[in-house]
Amino acid sequence: MSSRELNTTSQLAAMRQTYVARGVATAHPIFAQRATGSYLWDEDGLKYLDFVGGIGVLNVGHNHPAVVAAVQQQLESFSHVCFQVVAYEPYVRLAARLSELVAPGQGYKSAFFTTGAEAVENAIKIARAYTNRPGIIAFRGGFHGRTLMGMTLTGMSAPYKQNFGPFAPDVYHAPYPNAYHGVSSDDALAALEQIFTTQIAAERVAAIILEPVQGDGGFLAAPPEFMQALRALTQRHGIVLIADEIQTGFGRTGQMFGFQHSGIQPDLVTVAKSLAGGLPLSGVVGRADMVDAPLPGGLGGTYGGNPLACAAANAVLDLFERENVIERSREIGAQLREGLLVLAEAHDEMGEVRQTGSMVAVEFVTDRRTKTPAAALVQRVLDAARDEGLLLIKCGVERNVVRFLAPLTTSAQDVTDALAMFGRAVTTAKRAA
Repeated sequence: MSSRELNTTSQLAAMRQTYVARGVATAHPIFAQRATGSYLWDEDGLKYLDFVGGIGVLNVGHNHPAVVAAVQQQLESFSHVCFQVVAYEPYVRLAARLSELVAPGQGYKSAFFTTGAEAVENAIKIARAYTNRPGIIAFRGGFHGRTLMGMTLTGMSAPYKQNFGPFAPDVYHAPYPNAYHGVSSDDALAALEQIFTTQIAAERVAAIILEPVQGDGGFLAAPPEFMQALRALTQRHGIVLIADEIQTGFGRTGQMFGFQHSGIQPDLVTVAKSLAGGLPLSGVVGRADMVDAPLPGGLGGTYGGNPLACAAANAVLDLFERENVIERSREIGAQLREGLLVLAEAHDEMGEVRQTGSMVAVEFVTDRRTKTPAAALVQRVLDAARDEGLLLIKCGVERNVVRFLAPLTTSAQDVTDALAMFGRAVTTAKRAA
Protein backbone atom coordinates (compact mmCIF):
# COMPACT_ATOMS: atom_id res chain seq x y z
CA MET A 1 0.00 0.00 0.00
CA SER A 2 1.48 3.34 -1.04
CA SER A 3 1.77 6.32 1.29
CA ARG A 4 -0.67 8.20 -0.94
CA GLU A 5 -3.35 5.68 -0.08
CA LEU A 6 -2.73 6.32 3.63
CA ASN A 7 -3.38 10.02 3.87
CA THR A 8 -6.11 10.35 6.45
CA THR A 9 -6.04 9.89 10.20
CA SER A 10 -8.82 7.29 10.11
CA GLN A 11 -6.99 5.14 7.55
CA LEU A 12 -3.71 5.34 9.44
CA ALA A 13 -5.42 4.61 12.74
CA ALA A 14 -6.97 1.46 11.30
CA MET A 15 -3.63 0.28 9.99
CA ARG A 16 -1.94 1.07 13.30
CA GLN A 17 -4.57 -0.97 15.15
CA THR A 18 -3.95 -3.94 12.86
CA TYR A 19 -0.17 -3.93 12.60
CA VAL A 20 1.42 -2.03 15.51
CA ALA A 21 1.99 -3.71 18.89
CA ARG A 22 -0.53 -2.71 21.55
CA GLY A 23 2.26 -2.13 24.06
CA VAL A 24 3.54 0.86 22.08
CA ALA A 25 1.28 3.59 23.43
CA THR A 26 0.61 6.93 21.70
CA ALA A 27 -0.50 9.89 23.77
CA HIS A 28 -2.52 11.61 21.04
CA PRO A 29 -4.67 10.01 18.29
CA ILE A 30 -3.11 12.04 15.49
CA PHE A 31 -0.44 11.39 12.85
CA ALA A 32 2.31 13.90 12.15
CA GLN A 33 2.68 15.10 8.58
CA ARG A 34 5.31 17.83 9.04
CA ALA A 35 6.79 20.04 11.74
CA THR A 36 8.93 23.13 12.10
CA GLY A 37 10.06 25.12 15.12
CA SER A 38 7.36 24.80 17.80
CA TYR A 39 4.63 23.71 15.40
CA LEU A 40 3.38 20.38 14.10
CA TRP A 41 0.78 19.64 11.41
CA ASP A 42 -1.15 16.36 11.29
CA GLU A 43 -2.29 14.32 8.30
CA ASP A 44 -5.63 16.13 8.29
CA GLY A 45 -3.89 19.48 7.99
CA LEU A 46 -4.55 20.61 11.58
CA LYS A 47 -1.87 22.78 13.19
CA TYR A 48 -0.67 22.33 16.77
CA LEU A 49 1.64 24.14 19.14
CA ASP A 50 3.91 21.28 20.17
CA PHE A 51 4.81 21.59 23.84
CA VAL A 52 5.93 17.97 23.99
CA GLY A 53 8.86 18.20 21.55
CA GLY A 54 9.29 14.46 21.21
CA ILE A 55 9.35 14.30 25.04
CA GLY A 56 12.03 16.91 25.56
CA VAL A 57 14.07 15.94 22.51
CA LEU A 58 13.60 19.05 20.40
CA ASN A 59 15.11 21.77 22.57
CA VAL A 60 16.20 23.61 19.39
CA GLY A 61 12.82 22.98 17.75
CA HIS A 62 11.61 20.79 14.91
CA ASN A 63 13.85 20.69 11.84
CA HIS A 64 16.20 23.49 12.81
CA PRO A 65 17.91 24.54 9.55
CA ALA A 66 21.40 24.24 11.05
CA VAL A 67 20.73 20.67 12.20
CA VAL A 68 19.17 19.70 8.87
CA ALA A 69 22.15 21.15 6.97
CA ALA A 70 24.68 19.31 9.16
CA VAL A 71 22.93 15.98 8.64
CA GLN A 72 22.65 16.53 4.89
CA GLN A 73 26.35 17.37 4.64
CA GLN A 74 27.34 14.27 6.62
CA LEU A 75 24.97 12.09 4.57
CA GLU A 76 26.84 13.05 1.43
CA SER A 77 30.04 11.60 2.94
CA PHE A 78 28.80 8.46 4.71
CA SER A 79 25.88 7.50 6.92
CA HIS A 80 27.36 4.55 8.82
CA VAL A 81 30.65 2.71 9.24
CA CYS A 82 30.40 1.68 12.94
CA PHE A 83 32.84 3.41 15.26
CA GLN A 84 34.10 0.02 16.46
CA VAL A 85 35.33 -0.64 12.92
CA VAL A 86 36.47 2.76 11.64
CA ALA A 87 36.57 5.96 13.69
CA TYR A 88 35.40 9.34 12.37
CA GLU A 89 35.82 13.01 13.21
CA PRO A 90 32.23 13.95 14.25
CA TYR A 91 32.30 11.34 17.05
CA VAL A 92 35.71 12.39 18.39
CA ARG A 93 34.89 16.11 18.19
CA LEU A 94 31.56 15.60 19.96
CA ALA A 95 33.27 13.56 22.70
CA ALA A 96 35.73 16.39 23.31
CA ARG A 97 33.01 19.05 23.39
CA LEU A 98 30.72 17.16 25.75
CA SER A 99 33.55 16.24 28.09
CA GLU A 100 34.49 19.90 28.42
CA LEU A 101 30.86 21.00 28.86
CA VAL A 102 30.24 18.53 31.69
CA ALA A 103 33.56 19.10 33.51
CA PRO A 104 35.75 21.84 32.02
CA GLY A 105 39.43 21.00 32.30
CA GLN A 106 38.84 17.93 34.47
CA GLY A 107 39.79 15.27 31.94
CA TYR A 108 36.40 13.62 31.48
CA LYS A 109 35.81 11.19 28.63
CA SER A 110 32.74 10.23 26.60
CA ALA A 111 31.24 7.16 24.94
CA PHE A 112 28.20 7.20 22.65
CA PHE A 113 25.23 4.90 22.24
CA THR A 114 21.77 5.13 20.68
CA THR A 115 19.06 5.42 23.34
CA GLY A 116 18.81 6.87 26.82
CA ALA A 117 18.30 3.40 28.25
CA GLU A 118 21.57 2.27 26.66
CA ALA A 119 23.37 5.20 28.24
CA VAL A 120 21.99 4.23 31.65
CA GLU A 121 22.91 0.56 31.16
CA ASN A 122 26.46 1.49 30.21
CA ALA A 123 26.83 3.93 33.10
CA ILE A 124 25.97 1.04 35.43
CA LYS A 125 28.49 -1.19 33.68
CA ILE A 126 31.17 1.47 34.04
CA ALA A 127 30.40 2.00 37.74
CA ARG A 128 30.53 -1.72 38.48
CA ALA A 129 33.73 -2.19 36.49
CA TYR A 130 35.38 0.70 38.34
CA THR A 131 34.31 -0.23 41.88
CA ASN A 132 34.05 -4.01 41.54
CA ARG A 133 30.85 -3.73 43.57
CA PRO A 134 27.34 -4.99 42.65
CA GLY A 135 24.84 -2.69 44.34
CA ILE A 136 22.95 0.17 42.70
CA ILE A 137 20.63 2.63 44.43
CA ALA A 138 17.97 4.53 42.49
CA PHE A 139 15.00 6.63 43.60
CA ARG A 140 11.26 6.15 43.75
CA GLY A 141 9.59 8.01 40.93
CA GLY A 142 12.71 7.96 38.78
CA PHE A 143 12.59 6.82 35.17
CA HIS A 144 15.66 5.29 33.53
CA GLY A 145 14.38 3.33 30.53
CA ARG A 146 12.59 0.20 29.37
CA THR A 147 15.48 -2.28 29.14
CA LEU A 148 15.91 -4.85 31.91
CA MET A 149 18.24 -2.66 33.96
CA GLY A 150 16.34 0.47 33.02
CA MET A 151 13.04 -1.01 34.20
CA THR A 152 14.65 -2.24 37.40
CA LEU A 153 16.08 1.19 38.17
CA THR A 154 12.80 2.92 37.36
CA GLY A 155 10.99 3.76 40.57
CA MET A 156 7.40 3.19 39.47
CA SER A 157 5.55 0.03 38.56
CA ALA A 158 2.86 1.08 36.06
CA PRO A 159 3.09 1.07 33.13
CA TYR A 160 6.74 0.12 32.85
CA LYS A 161 7.23 -3.04 34.91
CA GLN A 162 3.92 -4.86 34.37
CA ASN A 163 4.65 -8.62 34.42
CA PHE A 164 8.12 -8.27 32.88
CA GLY A 165 10.13 -9.62 35.83
CA PRO A 166 12.20 -11.00 37.37
CA PHE A 167 14.26 -7.85 37.36
CA ALA A 168 17.99 -7.21 37.68
CA PRO A 169 19.40 -8.03 41.12
CA ASP A 170 21.16 -5.75 43.60
CA VAL A 171 19.05 -2.66 42.85
CA TYR A 172 17.51 -0.72 45.74
CA HIS A 173 15.13 2.25 45.82
CA ALA A 174 15.07 5.23 48.15
CA PRO A 175 12.50 8.04 48.51
CA TYR A 176 13.14 11.14 46.41
CA PRO A 177 12.61 14.57 47.98
CA ASN A 178 9.08 15.85 47.39
CA ALA A 179 8.15 18.77 49.63
CA TYR A 180 4.60 18.95 48.24
CA HIS A 181 3.92 15.44 49.55
CA GLY A 182 5.93 15.74 52.76
CA VAL A 183 9.27 14.13 51.86
CA SER A 184 12.11 16.43 52.89
CA SER A 185 15.78 16.22 51.92
CA ASP A 186 16.51 14.97 55.45
CA ASP A 187 13.88 12.24 55.05
CA ALA A 188 15.42 11.07 51.79
CA LEU A 189 18.95 11.08 53.21
CA ALA A 190 17.83 9.16 56.31
CA ALA A 191 16.21 6.56 54.05
CA LEU A 192 19.52 6.10 52.23
CA GLU A 193 21.31 5.47 55.51
CA GLN A 194 18.61 2.96 56.40
CA ILE A 195 19.26 1.10 53.15
CA PHE A 196 22.92 0.85 54.16
CA THR A 197 22.02 -0.62 57.54
CA THR A 198 19.17 -2.92 56.52
CA GLN A 199 19.61 -3.96 52.86
CA ILE A 200 23.14 -3.50 51.50
CA ALA A 201 26.29 -2.18 53.14
CA ALA A 202 27.62 1.06 51.69
CA GLU A 203 30.90 -0.62 50.74
CA ARG A 204 28.96 -2.98 48.44
CA VAL A 205 27.22 -0.15 46.53
CA ALA A 206 28.74 0.68 43.15
CA ALA A 207 26.60 3.68 42.25
CA ILE A 208 23.70 5.92 43.12
CA ILE A 209 21.78 7.22 40.11
CA LEU A 210 19.26 10.04 40.07
CA GLU A 211 17.67 12.65 37.85
CA PRO A 212 18.44 16.15 39.16
CA VAL A 213 14.84 16.91 38.21
CA GLN A 214 12.67 13.82 37.89
CA GLY A 215 11.07 13.74 34.45
CA ASP A 216 8.42 11.08 34.22
CA GLY A 217 8.16 11.17 38.00
CA GLY A 218 6.52 14.59 37.93
CA PHE A 219 9.16 17.29 37.30
CA LEU A 220 10.35 17.17 40.91
CA ALA A 221 13.61 19.04 41.47
CA ALA A 222 16.12 17.71 43.99
CA PRO A 223 16.94 20.61 46.37
CA PRO A 224 20.56 21.82 46.21
CA GLU A 225 21.15 20.81 49.83
CA PHE A 226 20.09 17.26 49.00
CA MET A 227 22.36 17.07 45.96
CA GLN A 228 25.29 18.43 47.98
CA ALA A 229 24.70 15.99 50.85
CA LEU A 230 24.35 13.12 48.36
CA ARG A 231 27.63 14.09 46.73
CA ALA A 232 29.35 14.13 50.12
CA LEU A 233 27.82 10.77 51.06
CA THR A 234 28.93 9.08 47.83
CA GLN A 235 32.46 10.44 48.17
CA ARG A 236 32.63 9.27 51.77
CA HIS A 237 31.72 5.70 50.80
CA GLY A 238 33.52 5.51 47.44
CA ILE A 239 30.22 5.29 45.55
CA VAL A 240 29.93 6.51 41.96
CA LEU A 241 27.37 9.31 41.57
CA ILE A 242 25.50 9.14 38.26
CA ALA A 243 23.43 12.13 37.14
CA ASP A 244 20.77 11.04 34.64
CA GLU A 245 20.53 14.19 32.51
CA ILE A 246 18.63 12.54 29.67
CA GLN A 247 15.61 14.84 30.02
CA THR A 248 17.20 17.66 32.03
CA GLY A 249 20.23 18.23 29.79
CA PHE A 250 20.98 20.81 27.14
CA GLY A 251 19.38 23.89 28.64
CA ARG A 252 16.06 22.42 29.69
CA THR A 253 16.48 23.44 33.34
CA GLY A 254 17.93 26.88 32.63
CA GLN A 255 21.48 25.56 32.95
CA MET A 256 23.28 23.37 30.44
CA PHE A 257 22.81 20.46 32.87
CA GLY A 258 20.53 20.06 35.85
CA PHE A 259 23.29 19.16 38.31
CA GLN A 260 24.79 22.62 37.82
CA HIS A 261 22.00 24.19 39.90
CA SER A 262 23.46 22.62 43.04
CA GLY A 263 27.15 23.28 42.39
CA ILE A 264 28.17 19.63 42.54
CA GLN A 265 30.16 17.52 40.06
CA PRO A 266 28.84 14.00 39.30
CA ASP A 267 31.23 11.20 38.42
CA LEU A 268 29.18 10.06 35.42
CA VAL A 269 26.50 11.88 33.43
CA THR A 270 24.07 10.20 31.04
CA VAL A 271 22.80 12.24 28.09
CA ALA A 272 20.39 11.62 25.22
CA LYS A 273 17.08 13.18 24.06
CA SER A 274 17.91 16.74 22.93
CA LEU A 275 21.60 16.00 22.39
CA ALA A 276 21.15 15.46 18.64
CA GLY A 277 18.10 17.58 17.87
CA GLY A 278 15.84 14.64 17.02
CA LEU A 279 18.28 11.98 15.87
CA PRO A 280 18.88 8.92 18.09
CA LEU A 281 22.04 9.47 20.10
CA SER A 282 22.99 9.01 23.74
CA GLY A 283 26.14 9.03 25.77
CA VAL A 284 27.96 8.62 29.04
CA VAL A 285 30.34 11.41 30.05
CA GLY A 286 32.51 10.89 33.09
CA ARG A 287 35.79 10.79 34.93
CA ALA A 288 38.47 9.29 32.72
CA ASP A 289 39.56 6.73 35.30
CA MET A 290 35.98 5.50 35.60
CA VAL A 291 35.03 5.57 31.92
CA ASP A 292 38.26 3.70 31.12
CA ALA A 293 37.53 0.94 33.66
CA PRO A 294 35.87 -1.44 31.14
CA LEU A 295 38.40 -3.21 28.93
CA PRO A 296 38.38 -2.60 25.15
CA GLY A 297 35.27 -4.19 23.64
CA GLY A 298 33.23 -3.77 26.82
CA LEU A 299 31.45 -0.66 25.55
CA GLY A 300 29.91 0.18 22.20
CA GLY A 301 27.10 -0.82 19.87
CA THR A 302 26.56 -1.10 16.14
CA TYR A 303 24.75 2.22 15.84
CA GLY A 304 26.26 3.93 18.88
CA GLY A 305 27.53 7.37 17.91
CA ASN A 306 26.13 7.15 14.39
CA PRO A 307 27.85 9.79 12.20
CA LEU A 308 24.59 11.46 11.17
CA ALA A 309 23.55 11.80 14.81
CA CYS A 310 26.99 13.07 15.82
CA ALA A 311 26.87 15.68 13.05
CA ALA A 312 23.45 16.77 14.31
CA ALA A 313 24.70 16.93 17.90
CA ASN A 314 27.66 19.10 16.93
CA ALA A 315 25.24 21.42 15.14
CA VAL A 316 23.08 21.58 18.29
CA LEU A 317 26.11 22.53 20.40
CA ASP A 318 27.02 25.18 17.81
CA LEU A 319 23.56 26.69 18.33
CA PHE A 320 24.10 26.80 22.09
CA GLU A 321 27.39 28.63 21.51
CA ARG A 322 25.98 31.12 18.98
CA GLU A 323 22.49 31.79 20.29
CA ASN A 324 20.95 32.64 23.65
CA VAL A 325 19.32 29.24 24.09
CA ILE A 326 19.82 28.84 27.85
CA GLU A 327 18.66 32.37 28.62
CA ARG A 328 15.61 31.76 26.44
CA SER A 329 14.90 28.59 28.46
CA ARG A 330 14.74 30.67 31.62
CA GLU A 331 12.48 33.23 29.99
CA ILE A 332 10.07 30.59 28.71
CA GLY A 333 9.93 28.94 32.12
CA ALA A 334 9.31 32.21 33.94
CA GLN A 335 6.53 33.17 31.53
CA LEU A 336 4.88 29.76 31.83
CA ARG A 337 5.11 29.82 35.62
CA GLU A 338 3.62 33.27 35.90
CA GLY A 339 0.73 32.38 33.61
CA LEU A 340 0.04 29.05 35.30
CA LEU A 341 0.02 30.60 38.76
CA VAL A 342 -2.64 33.04 37.55
CA LEU A 343 -4.69 30.12 36.24
CA ALA A 344 -4.21 28.24 39.52
CA GLU A 345 -5.93 31.07 41.37
CA ALA A 346 -9.09 30.22 39.43
CA HIS A 347 -8.72 26.43 39.52
CA ASP A 348 -8.22 24.75 42.90
CA GLU A 349 -7.47 21.50 41.09
CA MET A 350 -4.11 22.94 40.01
CA GLY A 351 -2.43 21.92 43.24
CA GLU A 352 1.17 22.88 42.52
CA VAL A 353 3.01 24.61 39.69
CA ARG A 354 6.64 23.44 39.32
CA GLN A 355 9.33 25.16 37.31
CA THR A 356 13.04 24.64 36.83
CA GLY A 357 14.11 26.62 33.79
CA SER A 358 11.65 25.67 31.05
CA MET A 359 10.92 22.33 32.71
CA VAL A 360 7.41 23.23 33.89
CA ALA A 361 4.56 21.12 35.26
CA VAL A 362 1.25 21.31 37.07
CA GLU A 363 0.10 18.65 39.54
CA PHE A 364 -3.67 18.25 39.51
CA VAL A 365 -5.52 17.18 42.66
CA THR A 366 -9.15 16.69 43.60
CA ASP A 367 -8.68 19.17 46.46
CA ARG A 368 -5.72 21.06 47.85
CA ARG A 369 -6.10 19.81 51.41
CA THR A 370 -5.87 16.06 50.78
CA LYS A 371 -3.83 16.42 47.56
CA THR A 372 -5.63 13.38 46.16
CA PRO A 373 -4.36 12.76 42.61
CA ALA A 374 -6.77 13.77 39.83
CA ALA A 375 -5.53 11.54 37.02
CA ALA A 376 -8.84 11.39 35.16
CA LEU A 377 -9.04 15.18 35.09
CA VAL A 378 -5.51 15.38 33.67
CA GLN A 379 -6.46 13.12 30.76
CA ARG A 380 -9.46 15.32 30.00
CA VAL A 381 -7.22 18.40 30.15
CA LEU A 382 -4.81 16.85 27.64
CA ASP A 383 -7.64 15.94 25.28
CA ALA A 384 -9.21 19.38 25.56
CA ALA A 385 -5.85 21.08 25.03
CA ARG A 386 -5.33 19.07 21.84
CA ASP A 387 -8.74 20.21 20.63
CA GLU A 388 -7.56 23.77 21.29
CA GLY A 389 -4.41 23.14 19.24
CA LEU A 390 -1.89 22.49 22.02
CA LEU A 391 -0.02 19.21 22.49
CA LEU A 392 0.97 18.25 26.05
CA ILE A 393 1.61 14.99 27.88
CA LYS A 394 1.29 13.78 31.46
CA CYS A 395 3.71 12.40 34.00
CA GLY A 396 3.94 11.63 37.72
CA VAL A 397 3.72 8.30 39.51
CA GLU A 398 -0.07 8.75 39.66
CA ARG A 399 -0.20 10.25 36.12
CA ASN A 400 -1.80 13.40 37.54
CA VAL A 401 0.82 15.91 36.37
CA VAL A 402 0.77 17.85 33.10
CA ARG A 403 4.23 18.65 31.79
CA PHE A 404 5.32 21.43 29.45
CA LEU A 405 8.35 20.78 27.24
CA ALA A 406 8.27 23.68 24.82
CA PRO A 407 11.21 23.97 22.41
CA LEU A 408 13.70 26.51 23.73
CA THR A 409 13.20 28.45 20.49
CA THR A 410 9.52 29.11 21.29
CA SER A 411 8.47 32.76 21.03
CA ALA A 412 6.86 34.74 23.84
CA GLN A 413 3.70 35.03 21.75
CA ASP A 414 3.52 31.26 21.34
CA VAL A 415 3.84 30.84 25.11
CA THR A 416 1.03 33.37 25.60
CA ASP A 417 -1.12 31.47 23.11
CA ALA A 418 -0.33 28.15 24.81
CA LEU A 419 -1.36 29.51 28.21
CA ALA A 420 -4.67 30.72 26.79
CA MET A 421 -5.29 27.32 25.19
CA PHE A 422 -4.41 25.54 28.42
CA GLY A 423 -6.69 27.75 30.48
CA ARG A 424 -9.64 27.01 28.20
CA ALA A 425 -8.76 23.31 28.27
CA VAL A 426 -8.84 23.19 32.08
CA THR A 427 -12.26 24.87 32.12
CA THR A 428 -13.57 22.44 29.48
CA ALA A 429 -12.14 19.41 31.29
CA LYS A 430 -13.77 20.41 34.59
CA ARG A 431 -17.15 20.89 32.94
CA ALA A 432 -16.91 17.41 31.41
CA ALA A 433 -16.45 15.75 34.78
